[in-house]
Amino acid sequence: MTTQTVEGRGTQATHTHDSRVHIHDHYHVSHHHGGGLLTEWEHRTYWHTHDHNHNEMTHSHDYNVDVEEEQHAKEGHIHDHAAPAKAPESS
Repeated sequence: MTTQTVEGRGTQATHTHDSRVHIHDHYHVSHHHGGGLLTEWEHRTYWHTHDHNHNEMTHSHDYNVDVEEEQHAKEGHIHDHAAPAKAPESS
C-alpha cells in the first residue's frame, strides 16, 4: 500500500475516501489519432456499467466534497476490464 499525501491544499481540506466497490455508468476517454502532425488528436468518450472498485484515495480539490460525491459517476475511470472490481495486487 502506498502512503498518499497532499502537497498543495485546495479550498477543500485534505480528505480520504475509503476503498469501495460499486456500480454506475462510468466513462472512459481515449485519444483518437486523426492524422496530421500537430493537431491530429481528438478526445473520444465511451461509457458502460459494471461493478468496479476504487482504492483508498487521499486528496484535496477546489470544489465542494458533496459535489464530488454527487457527480462521481461523471468522471473518467481507469481499471482492468478483466477484473474491474479487484484492486491491483500489492508487491
